[in-house]
Amino acid sequence: MSSHRVRATRTATALAAVALAAVALAPAAHAADTPAAPGPGELAAARSATQQPAVLDRLGHFFARKGVPPTQSLGISPADEAKAATAAAPRLTGDTVPVYTLSAAFVAGRAGTPVAEVEFTATTAVAADGQRASVWTARQDGSWRVVNIASGGDETDYAARAAADGGTAFREPQIDAWYEVKGGRVLPLDEDARRSVGARGTTVAAYQQLVHQRYGDKLPGSAYDASGKAGGFDTAAAAPADRDGAPLLAAGTAVGLTALAGTVLGLRQRRRARITY
Repeated sequence: MSSHRVRATRTATALAAVALAAVALAPAAHAADTPAAPGPGELAAARSATQQPAVLDRLGHFFARKGVPPTQSLGISPADEAKAATAAAPRLTGDTVPVYTLSAAFVAGRAGTPVAEVEFTATTAVAADGQRASVWTARQDGSWRVVNIASGGDETDYAARAAADGGTAFREPQIDAWYEVKGGRVLPLDEDARRSVGARGTTVAAYQQLVHQRYGDKLPGSAYDASGKAGGFDTAAAAPADRDGAPLLAAGTAVGLTALAGTVLGLRQRRRARITY
């Protein structure tokens, strides 16, 4: 197993409880293809967590470093970095949205299960120079906490695209694909999803068969899981391969997983490396 795979499964295993707690916020869906969403009060609480001064300060440093890990020198003094962080003047923009991830129960074929589950919430932040970042929040110990900062704005961008079409965006993290689920169909939102289900998408039933073929033998409790390939590693690990990012929790506790409990998160290295703080 590659180091990227090991890091992904380590982190995902350590965070399975976080994802499951977030999922528990949503009531059971009425239709198998319709993910349930957190209520307005929960989203407001998640948004409030992103507005804390410490989070905005971290955002300033995130933007000032422009993707350079904190373990690497910027070639400037800490005082100059602090000035750059202040000049970044980060601000939050747009709505805080739930982010949905392919459901393990759906993969397993459990009746009445929606395609995806709430994994965390995301809020877009913008710097003075136009840089964008996604601030992730998850419910832990009864309150919402910021757990990660990732470059770009995929989470909110895809959510907005799907909502404008009357659907719900979700991600299949194992292949880094974004989809929209709407009216009994799974439709592609990016190139990875188009390679997965075609340009016109597929039915929810056909998509379930597809992901069951891909991951059904790798779910928790499977022989794959029991072999240790699905987890069981040291939890004090770097965050899984992802976009440039800055987890805000202790090592091994940054969100970036699915309710599949990390069984296949490492099957493909994603496009850019996340930075662990």
